[in-house]
Amino acid sequence: MAGLSDIQFIFALLIVFQIKQFLGDFVFQTSWMVQGKSRTGSDFLFPLAVHVLVHGAMTLTVLMVVNPNFWYLAALDCAIHFIMDRIKSSPGLLGRFTDTSKSSFWIPLGFDQMVHHLTHYSIIWILLAHRV
Repeated sequence: MAGLSDIQFIFALLIVFQIKQFLGDFVFQTSWMVQGKSRTGSDFLFPLAVHVLVHGAMTLTVLMVVNPNFWYLAALDCAIHFIMDRIKSSPGLLGRFTDTSKSSFWIPLGFDQMVHHLTHYSIIWILLAHRV
């Protein structure tokens, strides 16, 4: 990515992170993860952790290609993803809205996706500010 202008660099990373988000939340997320994330007690931990680690591995792959010095941003992505997905999935929080015919289901889903994209934009901002 060294030969790209700043605009090309940003645009390329936006595409990469958009694909990463789609793969992590819709292709690689199994029904076991989706159902497990909404369990009560501590039963949600393992399915959610696996889901989050899939995202973290993909973010780490991008970071290792673009700038390995920022590998730790993958851990930040994991932490934010974990917190947001638990809030969205917890039956005591936003996960109590399960009727897909109502906006009370779709607004939390959209908010979840927005938080993930804003996390990616922040990572891109940091990578841009420290281009090698």
